[in-house]
Amino acid sequence: MSPDLRAGLGLARSLAIYRARPWIVPRLAAFYRGFLSPGDLAFDIGAHAGNRSRALAAAGARVVALEPQQAFHALLARSLPPGITLLKLAAGPAPGQAELAVSRLHPTVSSLAPGFAARMARSPGFARVRWDARESVEVTTLDALIADHGRPEFVKIDVEGFEAEVLAGLSRPVPMIALEALPETPEITAAAMDRLAALGDYRYNFAAGEQARFAWPDWRDPAAARAALADPSRPLGDLYARLEAPRDA
Repeated sequence: MSPDLRAGLGLARSLAIYRARPWIVPRLAAFYRGFLSPGDLAFDIGAHAGNRSRALAAAGARVVALEPQQAFHALLARSLPPGITLLKLAAGPAPGQAELAVSRLHPTVSSLAPGFAARMARSPGFARVRWDARESVEVTTLDALIADHGRPEFVKIDVEGFEAEVLAGLSRPVPMIALEALPETPEITAAAMDRLAALGDYRYNFAAGEQARFAWPDWRDPAAARAALADPSRPLGDLYARLEAPRDA
């Protein structure tokens, strides 16, 4: 299969996964309204096919969306609703250039994290995934985005193992953050939680997959959240961190 054909099939695969269920965006928008008010600022770090950006905008948020992959940035530039600020950038610990490991056929798992491709290739769920291309991307930081756009009420980070590095570029806590939490990489989630602990006192909840609801009945302290996330049989999903107090308070 030619590289162009693989890339085209990968784009189609992502659109089928994220656009074939149109009811998900309204459900996510209703979920986001539970902690966002109209006009609140939200960052979507790793926008990919744009579902979360659309949901955040539908919830009334002002959205800044980052998507460094050329094909997906071009798609979003043509298809995102007016009013969303789209930037062809990745986020990381420092501004500069970085190399994105791209899976042409499974582009949703493209990553800036060193060693992520090798680690995930050994996981049964990723047995057919090949990271078969590289893309040079421009990197900014959350601090730089805040300087340019203001402090967000909510930051969604879905960057395939690079979550802690994205948070390393944040020097001030924000009220709410959502991090992708893969069951195969508990140490990556733990590193991100360590970084959040340095910024403030956060409490945690979990939403499985694309489900627009919290799985836990209460917001848990870091130790309880880590214990729940350590279960290897849990589903993939997003770990939500809610700020109780800044670390310097």
